[in-house]
Amino acid sequence: ASPAGEAGPRLGPRLSAWWSHTSNADEAAKRVADEIRSGLQPWEERGRWDAMLYAGARDVAPATLFDKILSKEIPSEVVFEDALCLAFRDINPVAPAHILIIPKHRDGLTGLGAATAEHSAILGHLMVAAAAIAKQEGLSEFRLVTNNGEGAGQSVFHLHLHLIGGRPLEWPPG
Repeated sequence: ASPAGEAGPRLGPRLSAWWSHTSNADEAAKRVADEIRSGLQPWEERGRWDAMLYAGARDVAPATLFDKILSKEIPSEVVFEDALCLAFRDINPVAPAHILIIPKHRDGLTGLGAATAEHSAILGHLMVAAAAIAKQEGLSEFRLVTNNGEGAGQSVFHLHLHLIGGRPLEWPPG
């Protein structure tokens, strides 16, 4: 479904309430809703909503420890920073090199399972940053891990990658 169909949670509560009212109100409002639907149909057919999915309502999760690290309220040992991401040493390392890489703007990415097509650029950027950080740290062999959900070991709900290396790593992990 899309905004042209069922509004639901994709539009957020206020916009959904407006759409419901507009779609079901008097005859004039129904004509307006029909005009809007017909105007949006080409977008629907071309999948143009994908880039705007959940826009404006997508990051309602509470602030995390990483938000405090980003705002410098909590100190960290930063090893890499650019306009899009921050990387710092894990305070509970599982290997000689254990670095966390986070996007500076969570943008709804509480975990990898929340990723949509609109997150492709930041996800790719995090991977390229991980390779650069590994090289900077002198790691030719390393593991890159992300946990999604409490059952997988995620404790901070702000997407982050664990760059782990500096010792032989066994398989399977966990």
